[in-house]
Amino acid sequence: MQNTESTAPEGAQGAEGMSAAEAALNADMDALSKQLAQAETAVAEMRDVLLRERAELENQRRRLQRDLEQARKFANERLLSELLPVCDGLESGLAVETTDIASMRQGLDLTLKALLKVAEANGLKAVRPTNAAFDPTLHQAVSMIDSPAHASGTVVNTLQTGYVLNDRLLRPAMVVVAN
Repeated sequence: MQNTESTAPEGAQGAEGMSAAEAALNADMDALSKQLAQAETAVAEMRDVLLRERAELENQRRRLQRDLEQARKFANERLLSELLPVCDGLESGLAVETTDIASMRQGLDLTLKALLKVAEANGLKAVRPTNAAFDPTLHQAVSMIDSPAHASGTVVNTLQTGYVLNDRLLRPAMVVVAN
């Protein structure tokens, strides 16, 4: 019987040992459950922030696209509004009935000057190279002539004015070059 008495308290201690182990295990499980809940909450918050950021980026992309379309659509608005007085001058010149060619020519000259002023204000420069050295980057030689009055490679005559827009060649000047 002594064996049974001595085993009983050991069995009780074993049960108490199991309860302590189970209590420690339960405490660890509770702590892990709390950590898991906190991690899930943090993930949910991060997911929410991510979705909001994506939506904001998409909205910004749409706004930029709309602004770009508007800029393309109305890019020439300033230029065209500056050209309206030139059109008005041409219309008023055509409305006048005169046989005086000198006054008509003077009106056309003033209108051309107004047009060129608007063009220059918007970055357009005329290329009129008569009596200048031939430059193949700005000029297109149409023909060559013998000219004792000009050095070889000099532009003798400009047949068509060339134009440069903001330092980029828009159209080369068509020229006659001395041989």
